[in-house]
Amino acid sequence: MQAVQYRTLGCAPEVAAVPTPEPGPGQVLLKVTAAGACHSDIGLMSLPAERFRFPLPMTLGHEAAGTVAALGDGVAGLAEGDAVVVYAPWGCGGCRQCASGQENYCPHSARLGISPPGVGAPGAMAEYLLVDDSRHLVPLGELDPVATVSFTDAALTPYHAIKRSLPKLVPGSTAVVIGAGGLGHVAVQLLRALTAAQVVALDVTEEKLALAREVGAHEAVLSDGNAARRIRELTGGLGAEAVFDFVGASPTAAIAAQSVAIAGDIAMVGIAGGVLPVGIGAVPYGVSAVAPYWGTLPELHEVMELARAGAVHIHTETYGIDEAPLAYARLHAGKVNGRAVVLPHD
Repeated sequence: MQAVQYRTLGCAPEVAAVPTPEPGPGQVLLKVTAAGACHSDIGLMSLPAERFRFPLPMTLGHEAAGTVAALGDGVAGLAEGDAVVVYAPWGCGGCRQCASGQENYCPHSARLGISPPGVGAPGAMAEYLLVDDSRHLVPLGELDPVATVSFTDAALTPYHAIKRSLPKLVPGSTAVVIGAGGLGHVAVQLLRALTAAQVVALDVTEEKLALAREVGAHEAVLSDGNAARRIRELTGGLGAEAVFDFVGASPTAAIAAQSVAIAGDIAMVGIAGGVLPVGIGAVPYGVSAVAPYWGTLPELHEVMELARAGAVHIHTETYGIDEAPLAYARLHAGKVNGRAVVLPHD
């Protein structure tokens, strides 16, 4: 089969021929209908040798939709042809976090060598994907896999971050979304669907700000040295009850600290390496800051219900598998407006 692989440290991904996997006991083989490209893939491929801990070559892609192609021994509740999406932050399945559906916070996965597909385990940028356990599959039903595949990360990750702050996002409150790209433009829609808060989106490009307005942002502000002052103006000087930083760089962390309200929330979701100082004088009194990771399995089911209700839409660009390196190049250059989706069989 054809697969998109990161083969050499510091080099662009390549399309290569690899063996088609076969499911073992408890495993499920999917025929991949759509695979999403993500900025975290770029972050992974940008790691220096001393920080890269995965074997190469590695098939990329942690956002996956597909149909069941074959079942390993002992798998029940699925049939060949079933359409599904994949919950990718796999855990051990037996600890307290995993038992509550929080496999994204499994404390044992690293020690046991359990990795998400595309982030250690062979990923979805291939014609077929081997899934370790049927519990990691969520029914797709009649939803379009191309339009929905990125819900497994680009919607699940912001949903997980936003859900924690819902009690503070009451009528009259303000939520700030820093970065209106693949995750941020979904966060804007989630905030509009789930809260009555004023939603303010920040980005460095007018194109992304236009997308933020299109999907429902009440205000779209250039992310520059005046951004925090502008947010204060929009909130009567009080600041925002919740700030979601989908960039995670030092300048955006500074904006978050300067624009959050007393007793507000800051979620550092982006992986650009910025650090948010927390302490007396660094942020307003009572501020709570978190670095959330992905989302839970129950939350993915909830996100899929939002998709069925038509409450959220992910802007996508599609590519054939031979064009996947181009998709990653465009993503790295900031030229993808929304999410890039690869169609391995088209």
